[in-house]
Amino acid sequence: MTATPVDPNVRNFRTLFISDVHLGSKAAKADFLIDFLRHHEAETIVLVGDIVDGWRLKRNWYWPQAFNDVTQKLLRKARKGTRIIYIPGNHDEFLRDFPGTHFGGVEVAERIIHEAADGKRYLVLHGDEFDVVVRHARVVAYLGDWAYDAAIAINVFFAAIRRKLGLPYWSFSAWAKQQVKSAVNFIGEFQRVVVEEARRNNADGVICGHIHHAVITEIDGIRYINSGDWVESCTAIAEHHDGKMELITWQKVAAVPAEVLPVSRQMLAIDTRKPAEAEAA
Repeated sequence: MTATPVDPNVRNFRTLFISDVHLGSKAAKADFLIDFLRHHEAETIVLVGDIVDGWRLKRNWYWPQAFNDVTQKLLRKARKGTRIIYIPGNHDEFLRDFPGTHFGGVEVAERIIHEAADGKRYLVLHGDEFDVVVRHARVVAYLGDWAYDAAIAINVFFAAIRRKLGLPYWSFSAWAKQQVKSAVNFIGEFQRVVVEEARRNNADGVICGHIHHAVITEIDGIRYINSGDWVESCTAIAEHHDGKMELITWQKVAAVPAEVLPVSRQMLAIDTRKPAEAEAA
């Protein structure tokens, strides 16, 4: 029997962690994600919340063919044997009523403990339960969501100009968050609280989403990993077969065939600084 040839354009991993796709939002980069899924395979894919944006769909229904293509691509992977676990976030919280349920081969779970190939245990959850605004002031959270929409609209404007000038994509909203001290402080506090939750669960690390800030770092002896998003940064976390974690940034270039699309890959060294120290650097 002839062995099936290995596609050199496809990378294979033990686990992929993807979050904050926000299907239902005009800002969702579904075409980037489809291309990413075409070039990456894994034994397990964990969807770490806010894959579907129920908040926006309630305000204004928006569901182009590209969003169907993302869901069909994931379901096709499930049919071919990939284990897919869906951990709902605050934007797709309607799925939190169905823990343990299987939809088309996709498992729904509130949170999981993921044991990596190197034996390290990771608490995996979306993270919105540690966002005080989301938990205790839903109206304020919705207002913040609208403000974020405005920032994304500015992104579109800047992206169009930069394309005409031949410059690479640049995210205004991501830059703005890093310039606002309160946002930087929020990110640091969120990281510390989530790390403490991992410690309470006797985990070696935590993998989450929610704040659209992709990073692999270490905080007080706990590995903190955030998978980022597919609205601004187009990032995912990949676990290699030896347990090593990699942050992948996927950058699609228009008008280039899918087979030769470039990818920016970054194997991050662990930043052992505390968030406050990193901010001051």
